[in-house]
Amino acid sequence: MSIQVKDLTYIYMKGTPFEKKALDNVNLQIEDGEIIGIIGHTGSGKSTLVQHFNGLLKPTSGSVFIDGADISIKGSEAIRRRVGLVFQYPEHQLFEESVYKDIAFGLQKRGILKEESHSRVIEALRAVGLGEEILDKSPFELSGGQKRRVAIAGILVLEPSVLVLDEPTAGLDPKGRDEIFSLIKGLHRDKGMTVILVSHSMEDIAENVDRVLVMNSGKIQIDGSARTVFENTEMLESIGLSAPQITYLMKGLKHLMPEINEKVFTVREAKEELKKYLKKSWGDNSK
Repeated sequence: MSIQVKDLTYIYMKGTPFEKKALDNVNLQIEDGEIIGIIGHTGSGKSTLVQHFNGLLKPTSGSVFIDGADISIKGSEAIRRRVGLVFQYPEHQLFEESVYKDIAFGLQKRGILKEESHSRVIEALRAVGLGEEILDKSPFELSGGQKRRVAIAGILVLEPSVLVLDEPTAGLDPKGRDEIFSLIKGLHRDKGMTVILVSHSMEDIAENVDRVLVMNSGKIQIDGSARTVFENTEMLESIGLSAPQITYLMKGLKHLMPEINEKVFTVREAKEELKKYLKKSWGDNSK
């Protein structure tokens, strides 16, 4: 499912002394099946932009199209529902007495019959890697990572074609972060979902997406591959961002190991580059 944003401007509290332009004439095309990261400092417009994708916010001016259909027109509700939005700390929205009821809540609101609802709850639970043994538990008995998965299941049960996640690993420990990103990449791979990931973590973006949008002052300043974006360290720093920390480490090591390639952005790439350097060095020493 494709998304097109055309001349999108959004102003909070327009006409008041507190008026603020959050988006400024944004144009964007997201193709079906892409996995995209959106980065930017606080207040750059990231969350405001993605909340337009399912009609949660209405443009002050401009348009958003889903598969060519303008979602602002009457009768577009079914199309807007194809975009699932997972907010930061989604587990804070869990409220039912059991995991089952929480996941099924959206289906009940849409009038889905009980039998179909049950099968979709089970499927969504399996999609996030949880077992049926937790269905009768209170969501508040679960770990932080499990709560996050249940909250995501509550979106997946509605069968979206696009999944938008706003800071999906905020507050999780490293194990929980790895589990959530493994889940996200699995959904993209196995279900062919379009995935849009909003994050402050350059490491998370570098590891998990193919295309990166850099937002600044309500505009898209850069739109390119992760490599293209993170090679432009000076530009990122000029707007209050940075490259992944591993990049700075490799730049430092460049002074000690002149032959290494410092333009790496993930731990995996750094590991391979250092292995290659050490293998070559040991080979030279053995001659």
